[in-house]
Amino acid sequence: AMEFKGKDILIIGRSYSAEDIGSQCYKYGAKSITTSYRSKPMGFKWPENWKEVPLLQKVVGKTAHFKDGTTRDVDAIILCTGYLHSFPFLTDDLKLKTANRMWPLDLYEGVVWEKNPKLFYIGMQDQFYTFNMFDAQAWYARDVIMGRIKLPSAEAMAEHSAKWRAREETLEDAEQMIWFQGDYTKELMDQTDYPGFDVEAVNHTFMEWEHHKMENIMTFRDNAYRSLMTGTMAPVHHTPWLQALDDSMESYLEVKGVAAE
Repeated sequence: AMEFKGKDILIIGRSYSAEDIGSQCYKYGAKSITTSYRSKPMGFKWPENWKEVPLLQKVVGKTAHFKDGTTRDVDAIILCTGYLHSFPFLTDDLKLKTANRMWPLDLYEGVVWEKNPKLFYIGMQDQFYTFNMFDAQAWYARDVIMGRIKLPSAEAMAEHSAKWRAREETLEDAEQMIWFQGDYTKELMDQTDYPGFDVEAVNHTFMEWEHHKMENIMTFRDNAYRSLMTGTMAPVHHTPWLQALDDSMESYLEVKGVAAE
């Protein structure tokens, strides 16, 4: 981000990458940050030199033109446009084709390819939960492979997926999405011997984190949270994030002014 100090930055995108990269550019002295969105703005309480605008239409020279008719001169454009599911190594009859969403269709329990139940997909969902969900999915796939879980008929699998998709389509905000994915992860855990953890408590930690972001997008990283696995409370970093300009491991591990050994 230091290479953008004193520059006017345009970021295309409105999700985690845009939010984080823009924040890093702000922290290290960018003159201004403009984020261009396709669907809706992120809506955080941004600093004065940060502006959200509708979708970029064209760039003429250094001037960016946006869908609402406004323009802005920029020095650099950073693409934070997400990703597409792509499986070029699979034949078409085995390829998952979906947008980035909480419940892709054609995957029973979000894992088993309904058109050929010998194929399994892990981590295809838009995510709040990550590694615990991936683990639970892997446990489920393992148990199907080993014959511990018997799959229902193709019709029953499709009906199950349709019910989850119907619920997904009612979700209106991040909190509802967190509870949705927590319920899904718990459903997987309940069918296997995956080591249990308190999903509801994890959801509440997610809520706390989300509320901190809405309160102040530039200070939410200064908060600490308790591990739901060990009960250990994470220490607050020795320097507020906006002032912590040294990203080295030594600086990160420093405690109360005592350098890490």
